[in-house]
Amino acid sequence: MEFRVLGPVEAVVDGGTAPVGGPKPKTLLALLAVHAGRVVSLDQLVDAVWGEHPPERSRSAIYTYVSSLRRALGDVLSRSGGGYLLAADLDQVDLHVFTAEVAQGREALAEGDLEGAAARFAAALGAWRGTPLGGAQGAWAEGERSRLEELRFGALEDRFDADLAIGRGESLVPELSAAVAENPLRERLRSQLMLALHQAGRQGDALACYQEGRRVLLDELGLEPGPALRATHERVLRGGTRTQDVEPAPRAARTPGQLPFDIADFTGRVAEQDRLVARLTTATGAVRVCAISGPPGAGKSTLAAHVAHVVRDHFADGQLYADLRGVHAVPAAPAEVLAGFLRALGVADAAIPAEPEERAQLYRTLVADRRVLIVLDDARDERQIRPLLPGGATCAVLVSSRERLGALSGAAQLHLRVLREDEAVELLDRVVGDDRVPAEHGAAREIVRLCGRLPLALRIAGARLAARPQWKLSRLADRLGVQRRVLQELTLGDLEVRGSLALSYDGLGERERTALRRLGLLDVSTFGGWLLAPLLDCTPDEAEEVVERLVDSQLLDLTASDDGAALRYRLHDLTRAFARERGEAEEPEGQVRAACTRAAEAWLSLVELAGSRMPHASFGDAVSALDPRYFDPTTADDVLADPEAWFGAEQAGLVGVVERVSELDLTDVAVRLAAALCSSRFSVRNLFGQWWRTHSAALEAARRAGDRAGEARLLSGLGWLRYEQDRFDEAASYYQQALEAYREDGDVPNQASTRLALSTVLRERGALDEAVALLDEALPVLRSSGARHLEAQALHGLGRVLTERGELGRALDACEQAVRVYQAVGDRRAEAIALRSVGIAHRAAGRWAEAAECCARAVELLRPLDDRLMSAYATQALAKVRIRQGRGDAVRSELLECLATCNEMQDGFGQALVLRTLGELELAVGRPDVARRYLDRSLYWWEALALSVWRARTLRDLSATLAALGEPDAADAAWTEALGIFTTHGSREAHERRPTIPAPRANAIVCTV
Repeated sequence: MEFRVLGPVEAVVDGGTAPVGGPKPKTLLALLAVHAGRVVSLDQLVDAVWGEHPPERSRSAIYTYVSSLRRALGDVLSRSGGGYLLAADLDQVDLHVFTAEVAQGREALAEGDLEGAAARFAAALGAWRGTPLGGAQGAWAEGERSRLEELRFGALEDRFDADLAIGRGESLVPELSAAVAENPLRERLRSQLMLALHQAGRQGDALACYQEGRRVLLDELGLEPGPALRATHERVLRGGTRTQDVEPAPRAARTPGQLPFDIADFTGRVAEQDRLVARLTTATGAVRVCAISGPPGAGKSTLAAHVAHVVRDHFADGQLYADLRGVHAVPAAPAEVLAGFLRALGVADAAIPAEPEERAQLYRTLVADRRVLIVLDDARDERQIRPLLPGGATCAVLVSSRERLGALSGAAQLHLRVLREDEAVELLDRVVGDDRVPAEHGAAREIVRLCGRLPLALRIAGARLAARPQWKLSRLADRLGVQRRVLQELTLGDLEVRGSLALSYDGLGERERTALRRLGLLDVSTFGGWLLAPLLDCTPDEAEEVVERLVDSQLLDLTASDDGAALRYRLHDLTRAFARERGEAEEPEGQVRAACTRAAEAWLSLVELAGSRMPHASFGDAVSALDPRYFDPTTADDVLADPEAWFGAEQAGLVGVVERVSELDLTDVAVRLAAALCSSRFSVRNLFGQWWRTHSAALEAARRAGDRAGEARLLSGLGWLRYEQDRFDEAASYYQQALEAYREDGDVPNQASTRLALSTVLRERGALDEAVALLDEALPVLRSSGARHLEAQALHGLGRVLTERGELGRALDACEQAVRVYQAVGDRRAEAIALRSVGIAHRAAGRWAEAAECCARAVELLRPLDDRLMSAYATQALAKVRIRQGRGDAVRSELLECLATCNEMQDGFGQALVLRTLGELELAVGRPDVARRYLDRSLYWWEALALSVWRARTLRDLSATLAALGEPDAADAAWTEALGIFTTHGSREAHERRPTIPAPRANAIVCTV
C-alpha cells in the first residue's frame, strides 16, 4: 500500500488507485499521510477540511469521510486517543521517502560524496508527480503546498550544487534557466545558473545573468544582491576552473540578534533542554521546527529563550524573535511580524511588499541559505505560524504556545508539564537565596505543593520571600493554604498567576468558559470527560468538543489515553482556584446549584451501576438507568468492564462532589450519593476515611435542612462504619440516634432495619438479651413488609445470638431459615455466611461432621466471589472444626493466611479471632508455649476492642494453656475471671465445664464460637 501527496492525493492498494472521494476526503487523507504513524486530533481534521468556519455537523461529516476511507483502505486507518491514525510505515508515503532521501543526500554532500549526493537528490525529486496535494483544498492544504514546494526547491538546489561540483554545469543550463525565470528573486538559483553558464564557457551570459538579477532585486525589493550572489559574480569575473567546490554561503552583511534576555537562575528542565538543543542543531532534510506547549505559568517562554541562547552560536547569520501575543484578545498578525523580520534583515520600509504572501516569499528568499534561528513566542495556532516558517534547511524555528500545535507538519512537539518536586524546590531556593529554603525544608515543600510546581507561581512566591527577609517560609505557606486567597498571594508587581490564567480564559468560547467555571465550582481535580455533559446540560458529543478545546488551551491536562472512553482529565490546583473565583463572580446561584445537582445525579447513577457488579455491594432494585442525555451507549460497557478500576479512578472526585453538594445544601442528592458509596466500594474495600468524610459532610447538610429522614439514613451509615471499624460503642450510639430519628419521621420499616443493625452491635458487646429483644421487635415488621433480604438478616442475627446464649436448637432453626431465604433471593455471599453460622451451631452441639460440611460449603461458595475477608472468616470456622477433629496441623498455613488477610483489611476483630484459633491449635497439638503467645496477642485485641465476652473466651483457653505450662494459680485466676464475665452476660459458656489440659493432637476443650 502506498500514499501519495507529492502530486495528486492518491492511495495505491494492490497496485491500483483506490477511490478516496472528492476534495474533502482527499484533504483528510493528505493530512493523515503527512502525519503518518501519529494521531491527528478530530479538531485538526475539522480545521484542515473546513478552516475557521466549520459547519454545525462537521464532526459527523468527518466520521462519514473516515468510514468511506476505511472501506477503501482497510484497517490501516483507525481511531486512537480522540483522533485518527494512519498506521503506515514512512516508506509507504512519498513525502517521507522524499525527505529521507534528501537527508541522506545532504549527509553525502557534507562528506564529499558528490556522486552519491546527486543520486540521492535525483531519487528524492523523482517522487514528485506535479503540484503537491492535488485535489485537496482549504487553508491547510494551501499552506502545506507552499511548505512542500519550498522543500522541493531546497532539494533541487542541493542537487544543482552536487552536479555543479562534479562539473555538469553545461547540461544544467536549460533546467536552471527555467527555474530562475520562474523564481527571479531566488538568489541561490541565480548563482547556480551563473556557475553553470561559466562551466559551459559562457562567461558573458553568466555576467549578464547577474546584472539582470541585480536589476530585479533593486526594482522589486530595493535591495542589492546578497553576499552569496556577489561572491559568485566575483568568481566569474576572476575566471578560474570550471569545476568549483561547493562552498557555504558567505555570512550575511546584516545579522539580526533579537533574542530576549536569558534568566540567570534558570533551573531544571535538563531533559527538555537537551532534547530541544539536539533537534535544533542536528541537520535534517528540511527546516527544523520545535514546538513547546504547556499550561499557563509552566515556563514555556523562559525555556524557549534559554534554549535559544544555548544554540545561538549554531546560527551565525542571526536570530529573529517575535511575541505573537497568542493569548491576547488581538494576537500579532503574521504580516506585521514579517514586516519586522524584513526590517531586521536589512529591507528598507519602502521595499517591503504590501501583500502578506509577497512578504512571506521575500522573507523565505532572504533566509533561504542562511543559518538563522527564528523564535516565535506565545503563538495562538498553526495558521499564525505557517507564514513565518522559512523554507531553507539551514534555518530552525522554536515556537512556544499554550495550544498543542499538532497540525504543524514536521515539528518536534514538547509538552511542558510542571516541574518535578526537586526542581521546584531548587528554583525556590535560587530565587529566595540566603539558605532560607534548606532551613525550612518542610515549609518550602508545602509552598511548592501549593504553587502546583508551576515556575511562574514559584518565582512570584520566591520573590515575595526575597523581598521580605523577616518572613518565615511557613508564614507564606499558611497564607497560600487559604484557597480563596492563593491567587492574591501569588501576585508581585506585573507578575501574577491570575493574569496569566485570565489571558487563556478570555480566549475561550462562552461554553468553554462556562465549563471551566463550573468545574471550579464543583471543585474537582481529576474527572472523566463525561462530566461536562451534565455540568453543561449538553450531549456527550458536545461535551467532548468542549473538553478537547480546554485541553488544547492547556487549561486541562490529559491524564490517560487508552481510548476515547477511558480518557481522564486533570484541573491544575491553581487553575481550579481561578475557575472557582470566576465562577463565584459570574455564575448565577441557581445555575450553579442546577449544574452541580445534575453532575451529582449522573455520578450517582454510575456508582449504582458499578456497585451492582461488585461483591458485597447492596443496591437491590435501586440501580437506575444512565440518563441518555448525558451518556453515550458505550459508557455503561466501559464502567461494567472493570468496576473496581472505575471506582479507583473516580474515588477522589466522588468524595469531593459529596462534600461540595453538601456545602451547597443540595441535601437530597448528597444523602443519596453518600449512602450509595458506603453500599458499594467504601464498604467492600474498607475505605473508612472516605466513608467518614462523605457521611459527615452530608449529615451536616441534612441537619441544616432539618431533613430527619436523611439524617437518620446517614446516622445509620455512620453506625455501620463504626461497626466495620470495630468501634462498637460508637456504632451503638449512632444506631440509637438513627432509630430515634426514624421514630420522629414515622418510618417503621427503617426502624426495624436499624434495630436489626443495632442488635448485631449489642451481640458483639455481649448484651445478648437486649439483642434478642430488638430482633423480636424487628422480625415481624420485616416479614410483613416483604423485605426478604432483611428478613433473612434478622433470622441470621437471631440464630447467632441464640447460639451465644446456648439455645442451640432454636439457633440452628433460625440460621437454616436464613440460608433458605438467601437461596431464594439469590444472594450467594449471604448464604455462605449464614452457612458458616449453621456450622458454628453444629460445632457448639458437638456435631463435628455436620459442622465441617456446612463450613466447607461456605468456603466453596465464597471462593469465586472475590470476598477475601469473609472467605477468611469461613476458613477460620472450618479450621476450628478440624482442630476438634484432631487435624489442626493441616490447617495451620490456612489460618496464617487468614491472619494476613485480616491485617491487610484493617479488621481488628478478625485478627483477634484468628489469633485465638491459632492458640487453640497449638494447645491441641501439645505446644502450649506457642499457644500462649497467640492467646496473649488475641487478648490484647479484645481489650482494645472492649469486647468482654470474647476476651473471656480467650481467657478460658489461656487457663488451659497455663495449666499445661505448670502455672496452676495463674490458670485458676484466668478461669475465674472468664466465668464471671460469662455469668454476667448470660452466655452459654457459663454453664459449660472448665476445660482440661488436652493430650497432644486430642482436643478436650469445648470452645464453640
